[in-house]
Amino acid sequence: QVQLVESGGGLVQPGGSLRLSCAASGISFSIYAMNWFRQAPGKQRELVAGISSGGSTSYADSVKGRFTISRVNPKNTVYLQMDSLKPEDTAVYYCNANRWGNSAWGQGTQVTVSS
Repeated sequence: QVQLVESGGGLVQPGGSLRLSCAASGISFSIYAMNWFRQAPGKQRELVAGISSGGSTSYADSVKGRFTISRVNPKNTVYLQMDSLKPEDTAVYYCNANRWGNSAWGQGTQVTVSS
C-alpha cells in the first residue's frame, strides 16, 4: 500500500523559511517522479515543483528562485525548501508520486505565511 506522509508545515512570518518533507512507503521510490502541489482556499490545486527520477527539477514561475525541491532516494524522502515566503504562499501543500500516470497523494500539510 502506497503511503506518502508530509511534515514540516506551520506558521511563518513573511520572508521566513520552511522545509517540507514527504516520506514515501510502498513504492519503488527511486523510479517515481515526485511533485509538490498546493491548494489555497477557493483556488485550484497547482503544481509548485517537481523532480524526476533522474533528478531533473522544474518549478512554477511564482516560486522560482525561492523554492528548492530535492530527493534522497535511500531515505525514500522528497523535500521542499521554501525561502523568502510570501503571504500568497499560504496553502495546503501536498506531496505526489507519479509514474506513467499512476499517482499517489499525501494528506497535505498546512503552510501559513502571516505576520
